[in-house]
Amino acid sequence: MIYKNYDVLIVGGGAAGFFSAINTAQKNPALKIGILERGSNVLSKVKISGGGRCNVTHAEFEPKPLSSHYPRGQKELLGPFHTFMTGDTMQWFEERGVNLKIEEDGRVFPESNSSQTIIDCFTSEANKYNIDVLLNHSVQDISTSKGGWELSTPKGTFCAEKILIATGSSSKIWTLLERLGHQIVEAVPSLFTFTISDTRLKSIPGVVAKHVELSVNNSLLTSSGPLLITHTGISAPSVLKLSAYGAIELAKRKYNFDLTINFIAQDFATCVQELEDYKSDNPKKLVRKSALYGLPKRLWEQLVIGANFPNDIKWAETNQKQLQNLAIQLTSAIFKVTGKSTFKEEFVTAGGVALKEINFKTFESKIYKNLFFAGEVLNIDAVTGGFNFQNAWTGAFIAAQQMGAHTITD
Repeated sequence: MIYKNYDVLIVGGGAAGFFSAINTAQKNPALKIGILERGSNVLSKVKISGGGRCNVTHAEFEPKPLSSHYPRGQKELLGPFHTFMTGDTMQWFEERGVNLKIEEDGRVFPESNSSQTIIDCFTSEANKYNIDVLLNHSVQDISTSKGGWELSTPKGTFCAEKILIATGSSSKIWTLLERLGHQIVEAVPSLFTFTISDTRLKSIPGVVAKHVELSVNNSLLTSSGPLLITHTGISAPSVLKLSAYGAIELAKRKYNFDLTINFIAQDFATCVQELEDYKSDNPKKLVRKSALYGLPKRLWEQLVIGANFPNDIKWAETNQKQLQNLAIQLTSAIFKVTGKSTFKEEFVTAGGVALKEINFKTFESKIYKNLFFAGEVLNIDAVTGGFNFQNAWTGAFIAAQQMGAHTITD
């Protein structure tokens, strides 16, 4: 039984879904638009993003540098970012009364520091354009019909000329898309922290090293930036970036690998020379109390212990071999990673609809007319910092311009 006819149907009541629906309605207010959400709430990922503050986007205002933050999708997003990117996103929200702020690290948040501000903006706009938001409507099947599409749910069958899939990493929807003939790249986690059990780290959770260099042994995977020591291992931007770019390789290794950390971002030989110089200038100081290179004191002490220094040894009492051992701990300490964990409450995956099957001028399927995609349902993911949301905004906006064009449905 046909339950309801729409001009445009959006599958997924998340960020990309609402953004596409609202912009489609703005493009053509006469259209009948609906959002099918499988759960009892909408915008749940927006709610928890950025620690509950919603990291809307990132203050990178040039398309090419912006695209470099996407391990998968970098090439494909370059063109779309020339159409709609971070500055456009900020203007869009501010025109709707959402004041934004750029933080020191480039992340963009609402001035309210509350994701509810973004949610309220979306729901208000949806009401303004009479967009139907249908909760507990899980799509069970997607099929073509004369002049459009049919979407089957437990509450009935919906028909629309144009549909947009914005369900994120939903394996159920990916299966339906595979049945239609789309290729799905297998999903693996991205943006995760590393599990490490090591005496050098165990007693110092909460310590931050401001700039480290990471490398996965026996690979080309490297990263740099701040490092946070946690109760279970390590986190912070350097780790999250490495996990994003290494998502596929690290999955193949089943998240068991050796990780080399250069805590001071200097080479071994230079470090040895600087330790020798410090020894000459400070012979009576205790090594474990010196904390060189701006390292936190607790981290320095653990690396000194890791280099097998006696607890009360002074610089004057050290020998060349001991200084070399300390330099190794500082520049190339090896840690055994034994697993991963989700970054905060956020979950991002690499995988989804194969990018070769998408027209990135419109975000429309190359296989089916009037089938559009936006957000993480595509095989696109980014490092942390607001970039995943920007992908959602860009794809949803560009698709909306097409969906808001002339339709054959009255």
